[in-house]
Amino acid sequence: MNTNIDCGSAAAVGAIDAIDSAERVVRIKLAMTPAERQATRRLRRAVFCEEQGIFDGDDADVIDVLALPIAAVISVPGMPDEVVGTVRIHETEPGVWYGSRLAVAQHARRIGSIGSGLIKLAVGTAHAYGCKTFLAQVQSQNVPLFRRLHWDTLAEIDVHGRPHHLMQADLAHYPPIADGDVGFIVKRGAP
Repeated sequence: MNTNIDCGSAAAVGAIDAIDSAERVVRIKLAMTPAERQATRRLRRAVFCEEQGIFDGDDADVIDVLALPIAAVISVPGMPDEVVGTVRIHETEPGVWYGSRLAVAQHARRIGSIGSGLIKLAVGTAHAYGCKTFLAQVQSQNVPLFRRLHWDTLAEIDVHGRPHHLMQADLAHYPPIADGDVGFIVKRGAP
């Protein structure tokens, strides 16, 4: 894996699209390095501030201090790695975990498997840390994806003036993942 981390620059996007798709690898993993963590924060700003306009300038909050960030990283030989997806997880009380700020770069949404891979590692990592209940406030347009991934709606709510569902993962479908720093590959090649 390359040590340089990009986050959706025009050069990276064009290069990623131009590369033979068989050479692309998308790995879902805990964001362990400062560069990976910074790239996840840039991606969140791009999605939640610039694209969706939910936050003005920055989406940082107190949860960032506690949360474990997770990244989806595209690797292509000879190019800087690019963070194209992120989610964060944190424990609110013993055994109760939340996932939040699930984001996939606009140009990477057509690749597939990134969002579901981020969710799998988020819940599996929390499960390995003793999670008994995993919750998320899910934007309404993303509810069908979460339902396919064995999540149930507990309530319909408004978050930041937008419709969301408070949802709970069925942990029976998410075995513990103890090696989140290594993660797993969700996609090789083209969409």
